[in-house]
Amino acid sequence: MDIAHPYLMFLGDVPDSLAAKTALGVVDWRREWCLGQLRLPGCQADAGLPEMGIAEAAAKGVRTMIVGAVNAGGRLPDHWVASIVAALDAGLDVASGLHVRLGSIPAIREASERNGRKLFDVRHTSETFATGKGSKRSGRRILTVGTDCSVGKKYTALALEREMRAQGYDCDFRATGQTGVFISGRGVAIDAVVADFISGAVEWLSPAAADSHWDVIEGQGSLFHPSFAGVSLGLLHGAQPDAFVVCHEPTRTAMRGVATPLPTIREVVDLTIRCGSLTNPAIRCIGIAVNTAALGETEARTYLLSLESEYGLPATDPVRFGVAGIVARVASEFGTP
Repeated sequence: MDIAHPYLMFLGDVPDSLAAKTALGVVDWRREWCLGQLRLPGCQADAGLPEMGIAEAAAKGVRTMIVGAVNAGGRLPDHWVASIVAALDAGLDVASGLHVRLGSIPAIREASERNGRKLFDVRHTSETFATGKGSKRSGRRILTVGTDCSVGKKYTALALEREMRAQGYDCDFRATGQTGVFISGRGVAIDAVVADFISGAVEWLSPAAADSHWDVIEGQGSLFHPSFAGVSLGLLHGAQPDAFVVCHEPTRTAMRGVATPLPTIREVVDLTIRCGSLTNPAIRCIGIAVNTAALGETEARTYLLSLESEYGLPATDPVRFGVAGIVARVASEFGTP
């Protein structure tokens, strides 16, 4: 997909920042592409961009409005349609990471056609995938896994790619969600792939490579989440990771959107090794990434030190403190570049 920037980020009227994680992720990693944000009354998320109406955005050179909000099931609320139609009428393309296809909504399809504007459904691909084979392939792979949804798997993977490249590794970020695709310009939204082909899609996304090459594969969901574990398991099998990093948010007691208690980091490590051994018997955990945004700095550092002591693994907040310790573990386990 060739999605033209700069962008206007549409946040709708989402109830919290996690529901706007697509927009926030793009802003965090591609800030130079983003000119403004459009929020409807009642919106509780803020991407930190200038507030901007559609007419003003078009006048300032915005090329595409990104529907930067997410919700359970990837639905498009009816009351968002008018804003999308207005953007198309103003000469903007529109891109969405929701499950629903923009062109399936008559008013949006008609606005696109009459204005000659493009609709991008990032979650959907025209690629045809085979079923996963589980055969050993060359190259090295790291997968980020989580104790829950929305705990930092994408940010951790992007931070690892950046730090590994800085240290001389041949390394690529492999996006498996709509936000990652917006950020990297390539990838597959795994949760929109038919279940039988999830592992095959990940094998396609991270193919055989040079022995020294690393793919850092963005994780999705959690093996413990009753809604999304199927996606997480298929992703694990297809990624065939040599190493994985557990991502965690320490203030949660239940998994997002359901009443299921949060698993421990130990439970995630053990189950990931047990399930991941199907396609890579040598799979191992190399670190813990924690979103400490809700903790003060002293409290965060104390908590991370306690995790390092308990698990014998480097523990860090990738955004706050970087991932050099985890990359050092890569070097000690697998060798330097």
